[in-house]
Parts: sequence; C-alpha cells; structure tokens
Amino acid sequence: MAKDPQTPLNEELKRREEEVEPQAEPVEGELADAVEAAGHAEQAPIEGGDNPEAEVLAARVEELEQSVAEAKDQALRAAAEAQNVRRRAEQEAEKARKFALEKFVKELLPVVDSLEKALEAMADGASESHREGVSMTLKMQLDVFGKFGVEVVDPAGEPFDPQYHEAMAMVPNPELDPNSVMEVIQKGYLLNGRLVRPAMVVVSQAAG
Repeated sequence: MAKDPQTPLNEELKRREEEVEPQAEPVEGELADAVEAAGHAEQAPIEGGDNPEAEVLAARVEELEQSVAEAKDQALRAAAEAQNVRRRAEQEAEKARKFALEKFVKELLPVVDSLEKALEAMADGASESHREGVSMTLKMQLDVFGKFGVEVVDPAGEPFDPQYHEAMAMVPNPELDPNSVMEVIQKGYLLNGRLVRPAMVVVSQAAG
C-alpha cells in the first residue's frame, strides 16, 4: 500500500507538535515550584510568630471576653440591687401593716386606764352589777387589743428592764432582790412586740 503523500500542511502541524511537547516539562516544574513557595509563604508567619492579623484578632477576642464579663457582672449587680429593693419594700409594707394601729392604740390606752381605775374604786360601796359591767367592758377592750397584737406589760415582782419599764421611784426593800419591780403604777403595752408605752414602776433597792 502506497504512503500518503506529505503535504505542506501536514508537515507544518508535525513541526509544531514537536516544538510544543518539550515545553510541557518546564511548565509543570514551574507550577510545582510556585505551589511550594506559596506554602512556605503561608507557613512563615505562623512559624515566626509574627502575624499582625492574628494578633489583632486575639486582642479583639480578649476585649470582647472582657466586655462580656463586665456585662455579666453588671447584670448580677443589677439583679441583686433589684432584689434588695424588693425586700426592703416588702419589709416596709409589713412594718406599716403591723404598726399602722400604733397611734390609735395610744389614744385608747387612757380609756383602758380609766376602766381599770374605775374597777378598783368600785371595790367598796358599788353594786355587783356595776362592777360586773365595768369588768366586762374592760375585758372586751383587752380582748380587742389582743386580736390586733396588743400585749399588756404588767411586771409586778419581775426584774426591772429599762427597755420596757420606766422607774418612777426606788425604795429600799430587804424582802426583794435589788432592782425588782415592787409596784406597777401604770401598765405598759406592746404592739406586735414594739413598745407603745413603758410600764411605770417602783423599783426596789438594797437596804442601806
């Protein structure tokens, strides 16, 4: 079989293929070198510890963490202050409720004193019905006091307590221990544990 005659076009294509093929190896080598150089360039700042962008990010992270910590601290302080305010308000409301009647009780104490004195004066010469009527009125008054937290301070025979008693006189008495209440001139009263009026008393002292 006869060979195809070589045309000028075929010869030109063959010549160009021969010129291109030897250049493939240098191009691949340059690409590999570029990739390797890029890798070294990326690793260099990390190995050297001198990366401005990383330092900026680290500083920013630290700043944000500090801001978060400060915000948490402020939130805790605000919550604690709100709880304290609420507790104080509740205490004030409870105190106002417990002692709202204090002035009213003080105004009623002279009435109770008068009933007690009237009952003492009726010991002789008064009818039984009169004594019973005054006694019942006094008892009703004291019962009402008890319902609203009012207590009587009647310390006869007890040790003198300056928090609840007011000494009107001191009298030598060898039969009692010194600083004992010998006599109650006027009873005292408490409202829910708070002193409304001290008991006026006579206190014993050592015989001299």
